[in-house]
Amino acid sequence: MTFIAPFRGVRFNPAKISCLEEVVTPPYDVIDHRTQGVYRNKNPYNMIHLDLCVKHTPEPLAESHYEQARDLFEQWQQEQVLIRDETPAMYLYFVDYLRPGRKRLTRKGFMTLVRLAELDEGIIKPHEQTFQVVTSDRLRLMETCNAQFSQIFSLYSDVEAQVMEWLTAARSDEPLSSVIDEQGNVHRLWKITDSETLRKVQAFMADKPLYIADGHHRYTTALRLRERLKEQGKTLADDSPFNYTVMYLTAMEDKGLSILPTHRLVRVPGGLPLGLFIKRLAPYFDIRSVGGGSREGLIFEVLSQMEEYAGSATMFGVYQADEDECYLLTLRPGIMKALFKDAIPQALADLDVVVLSELVLGHVLGLTPERCVTEDLVRYLSDPDDAIDMVVKESSEQEPYGGLLFLMNPTQVSQVRRVADEGLIMPHKSTFFYPKILTGLLMNKMVADEKVAD
Repeated sequence: MTFIAPFRGVRFNPAKISCLEEVVTPPYDVIDHRTQGVYRNKNPYNMIHLDLCVKHTPEPLAESHYEQARDLFEQWQQEQVLIRDETPAMYLYFVDYLRPGRKRLTRKGFMTLVRLAELDEGIIKPHEQTFQVVTSDRLRLMETCNAQFSQIFSLYSDVEAQVMEWLTAARSDEPLSSVIDEQGNVHRLWKITDSETLRKVQAFMADKPLYIADGHHRYTTALRLRERLKEQGKTLADDSPFNYTVMYLTAMEDKGLSILPTHRLVRVPGGLPLGLFIKRLAPYFDIRSVGGGSREGLIFEVLSQMEEYAGSATMFGVYQADEDECYLLTLRPGIMKALFKDAIPQALADLDVVVLSELVLGHVLGLTPERCVTEDLVRYLSDPDDAIDMVVKESSEQEPYGGLLFLMNPTQVSQVRRVADEGLIMPHKSTFFYPKILTGLLMNKMVADEKVAD
């Protein structure tokens, strides 16, 4: 059973911080050590000072870092830069954005506490693998600060959009806060405290499994913190804040829900001529050359044709800047079953990213997932323009041949659900839910002697 609850959110005080754009950041896992300095210099109250993680720095974080984050968090509250709402609430969170391709959309969701459940219970369903080095860092931050600075993004089913209807009806005319992110997307937040509305939402969600979209490491961290407290001999009541985590929930049927493709730039050790590579692929794919026009025109044409067949065929493009050629690859029926038998479940074999990882990189090129990680052979890029720039740069720096750029279709929400329902795990970077939830728009403070509102 899924149990959700309102909470007293912590947020920046508009009387102290007039420009939220200076203090919020993207999630920690999309910030690297080269860009964290930009956020650090924006404002002394920028969230990077609290939510800095091991990925942001070239050196391991000292133990004192987590204590400094705790002290800053307490100081900002004492200064009233951060304020905590007096009344428990659920928070309606809309994002107005321009999807690549120039389509204007609004994603509708809400923030709430969700009672923790072990992953094998089937209440909270993941689709990605987590890594110990990441959860260890997040665990130290969470247990030292007794706070969750960013939310887990999860999906639920609501064909009739009843939850959004109830919450929208109970909102005020003006949002609690509004902020424009670096891509020009507008994030708006409303506080919902009407008890009747909250009870209806809780009752509706009780029999709904939740599918983690983004934030697998954050969820695993919350589970580890609860387990650590139990190992220390602490008894946690059902309504203890440490039995809950904060989530942003969106209906998987929401018309504003977007998954963007994550293109792959693969560096083949020793280089590989595109013509020879295409010959190696011939037994497995129907291959069509796409020619004419500029480099950008080639990429656009391939992406357009891929989008036309998205969901009906396993198809992706491949481009190499050295030979300035692009090919459209369509998997022939039965190939995955013939090569891998039952070693790859059908729910995974139907994913474009699995076909690329297992058949193309593994079987054809001999590049195992482990080797790709240890030798840093794969770059992941969601913006096709960035991907073009990167492959051209790689071509000029690498001899005799540059990397292969694989142009991908996005994974479908239905595929995420199927994989999670079957208890399977997708390859790394299979999904890119867009836009990202902002860190710092709303936080959850965990106080040991408090009780979660029913």
